[in-house]
Amino acid sequence: MTTVAAAVADLLAKAGARRCYTVPGESFLALIDEIAQHPRLQLVSVRHESGASFMADADARLTGVPAVAMASRGPGSSNLAIGVHTAHQDSTPMIVLLGQVDSAVRGREAFQEVDLTAFYGPITKWAVTAERAEDVPGLVAQGWQIATSGRPGPVMIALPSDVVDEEVAGSRAYTTAPDPAPPFDEAAVESLALRLLEAQRPVLIAGEGTRPARGLLVRAAERFGIGVCTSFRRQDAFPYDHPQFLGHLGLVVPDATAEAVAGSDLVLVVGTRLDEITTQRYRLPHPDSSVLHIGRYGAGDPSWVDADPAAVLGALAEWPGPSRPVDWAPVHAAVDAWSTPSTPPAPASDGAGVHPADVIAALHRTLPADAVITNDAGNFAAFLHRYWRFPPTTTQLAPVNGAMGYAVPAAVAASLAAPGRACLAVVGDGGVLMTGQEIETAVRHGAPLVVLVLQNGMYGTIAMHQARDLGRTAGVDIGDVDLVRWAEGLGATAFGVTEVGELDRALQEALAVRRPAVVAVRTAPDVISPSARLDDLLARHAAGASA
Repeated sequence: MTTVAAAVADLLAKAGARRCYTVPGESFLALIDEIAQHPRLQLVSVRHESGASFMADADARLTGVPAVAMASRGPGSSNLAIGVHTAHQDSTPMIVLLGQVDSAVRGREAFQEVDLTAFYGPITKWAVTAERAEDVPGLVAQGWQIATSGRPGPVMIALPSDVVDEEVAGSRAYTTAPDPAPPFDEAAVESLALRLLEAQRPVLIAGEGTRPARGLLVRAAERFGIGVCTSFRRQDAFPYDHPQFLGHLGLVVPDATAEAVAGSDLVLVVGTRLDEITTQRYRLPHPDSSVLHIGRYGAGDPSWVDADPAAVLGALAEWPGPSRPVDWAPVHAAVDAWSTPSTPPAPASDGAGVHPADVIAALHRTLPADAVITNDAGNFAAFLHRYWRFPPTTTQLAPVNGAMGYAVPAAVAASLAAPGRACLAVVGDGGVLMTGQEIETAVRHGAPLVVLVLQNGMYGTIAMHQARDLGRTAGVDIGDVDLVRWAEGLGATAFGVTEVGELDRALQEALAVRRPAVVAVRTAPDVISPSARLDDLLARHAAGASA
């Protein structure tokens, strides 16, 4: 016999989990203790539950193995939900274990009670509450299998506090292996290859599922003359400098990219769903284009090839038939020109701050080629998406659901999961003040991440929309926080940058200290996006209103 808590900890370790992220709670004390004592598991206590779920998402995306996020009952589970929603839209496997009130008082609106199955149902692949102690190990095993089968995603198992300490049989074996992908046979390879050869302008949209097969993707694209776009915030899926790279389908795209996708007669969507941003509000692909999805994302749909993207790309790369080129050079050249900043315009006035494009240029000069970059949500990210040219060995971790506060916790997890790589969080002052307290978690665990803050004193995205649509701003100001002293108070080394000439040295020293470091860059608040000034948007609206 063993306890439920011990059985769950051992099952998670055998399945391959290595880190469990949590804010400890009294509803699952025994489980916390068993994980902390387990020789193959690391318990990471964080400062806020949102940090725990963001870390679990980043950990799994970097390693390919589910991480565990844990929280307690109503308040803790509510805080955790933002990162679970992120994992759901990111298609990230995650095991969510939530403490619940005692079975005897469930359904009576007991202290901190929430119907966790109903709450988490829409943002997970599977949500369940354990009714009996003996069911718990099997539920966790089933959850692992569901999370890693088909389209990956989070699962939630709620554990009433009275079942965690109970004894169960400890000798039973459980299956956690994912359902295998159907084989991609020779006939299917032949059919797809011939369709590609018949297409005049084949385009492939590469997503998260292509990351393990980037080399095969390049070879397949070269063999069949396929132009490749990357889906939203998956810029590391294909080499930027490849002549068949057609651009990133992000919040703003060059006309050449949109026209290439719209003009394609055959669009392959590989390892991703067609989300709102990637499709430019569902305008792409064009209705006249033939669209074929490849991946474990749509089993049973005739427009989907339900197969492992790596297997399909490998088969295309090795296909013995003829190959053919397609000239994508004009599109690639237009994308390259769009992504190359001209001499950045001077800030609105002397001393107004560093231009964000200069910050990205400094990253190119200082960041190791094998770095992990985690980026937050906000208008500052537009400069990263447009001007950062991802080397083939750089990894990008970013939330497709646009969750603010992602970057710092994600960089903590990346640093723990890949201790030999430089891990950089790129974040605005709005995002860093939401979850930046996880820098203390990094200090405590010795995770040598670097947090690069673009501090413009406002919620830039909202200010831009307000200026453009309303002609004024409201509720977007962020106080003049001394982020250097704040970071030092959390135990990090910190550098303040107010002029462009200080950037390289600050980044170099932050990377060299090999401990948590923050580089806070005062950026020009008027430079609201790569193509707009806040003052110009306000003036344009005023001129339109008076016309």
